[in-house]
Amino acid sequence: MIPLAFYAPLKSPEDPVPSGDRTMARLLMRALRHAGFDPVLASDLRSLDIRGDGVLQAEIAGRADAETARLVASFRAEPAERRPRLWFTYHCYYKAPDLVGPRVAAALAIPYVVAEGSRAPKRAVGPWGHWHEAAEAALDRADHLFVMAPQDREALDRARPPRQTITDLPPFLDAERREFPLGAAAGSTEPDRPSGPLRLLAVAMMRPGDKLASYRLLAESLARLGTESDWSLDIVGDGPARGEVEAAFSAFGDRIRFHGAVPEPAGLVAFYRAADLLVWPAVNEAYGMVFLEAQATGCPVLAGREGGVPAVLRDGETGFLVAPRDAAAFAGRLRDLTERPAILAPMREAARRFVREERSLDGAAAILRAALGPLAAGAVREEPA
Repeated sequence: MIPLAFYAPLKSPEDPVPSGDRTMARLLMRALRHAGFDPVLASDLRSLDIRGDGVLQAEIAGRADAETARLVASFRAEPAERRPRLWFTYHCYYKAPDLVGPRVAAALAIPYVVAEGSRAPKRAVGPWGHWHEAAEAALDRADHLFVMAPQDREALDRARPPRQTITDLPPFLDAERREFPLGAAAGSTEPDRPSGPLRLLAVAMMRPGDKLASYRLLAESLARLGTESDWSLDIVGDGPARGEVEAAFSAFGDRIRFHGAVPEPAGLVAFYRAADLLVWPAVNEAYGMVFLEAQATGCPVLAGREGGVPAVLRDGETGFLVAPRDAAAFAGRLRDLTERPAILAPMREAARRFVREERSLDGAAAILRAALGPLAAGAVREEPA
């Protein structure tokens, strides 16, 4: 196994608060092991600044200086065979730049790699100007970039230094493990759908910003259906905006059931399997791990066509995409499905097959192995004096 330093400046894979970002960090570490690497979490320093606070940025920068010095000394004290051969950073952008990895990689003369990095030129001026500069510097330094959100590709290609390589790494799921088993085996017979209302499901944290906007858009879409449409909605999630979310759905009475946070994967699987359709407008969503999780268990999805969401489902085959942030379009598709729920039946196996064949851990590991193997084995570029 090839030693590798792993770091996630936005949220550590060991953070206690569940999120899609934490899930993907953990999956990347698992895929790297599957690819023949031995990833060690180098640091849990979090560089996230959600407000554009210069004082906070200065404080984090000071901690990053100390963390960089600590890591360089620690790694240099290791026997040569145990020192990392690569530094791998997951998710670097203007609100959470990597202030540590580029300097440690330079000090150790090892390749520096970033997965899910993004460039935002419009943030060069303003409260995140300094953080934007740091994120750009890290991306410029990277020997290899993995693009996980397709919408990031154009800007990364445009600013790519000549020596840098860019590879697409579609979001993936380890659906063979117990967390999100694929459910019924391929070719098996699905049980008949019980009669009754269309069983809808939403799974998301309840926090201000884009998540709350998605909840409100979902509530508006349901209100457009009128009283003649037959449906029920289970909502799994919790957070500081729960009061606002409950208020948005208060008019629907017992059609809505709130279940709070469900941290155990087995509990989530039960909700996915019981649902006819996962519904989520996906306001400003990077791609949405929840869509892969639902499909892995055979639950089709309805989502807004925003960000990288089109990369994690097959429109018309494993679910449906509608115009982004368009309550009328979302409601129109929902109305059609309440009237013709049989449309969803063939999508259940198609959804499982999509995750199994096109978004698997094995596939991600193969991409990582092919890209990083030569980097780990070969010489790295020399740093300027």
